[in-house]
Amino acid sequence: MKHIVKILSLVIAITALWVGLLQTSIIPQSHTWLLPIYFVVSLGCYGLLMVGVGLMNFPTCPQEALLLQKDIVEAKEYLKQRGVDVSTS
Repeated sequence: MKHIVKILSLVIAITALWVGLLQTSIIPQSHTWLLPIYFVVSLGCYGLLMVGVGLMNFPTCPQEALLLQKDIVEAKEYLKQRGVDVSTS
């Protein structure tokens, strides 16, 4: 939910900046159509940055990995009892 608020506030800020620049004519009228493109590119870069930061801070859970391996072994044994070939070839 926090990311939605951040993104929406960023959209509102960029929109306000864009409208302000259009009203005051600080930038030439021929360049104003580029501002939404810059916004989309910036938003994409922000999204990639957040994904990268999330991957770098991804917690490792050794206990969960052990439980998962245990579940895999149990599932293989269960399937072998049912006559399913679960060889790892």
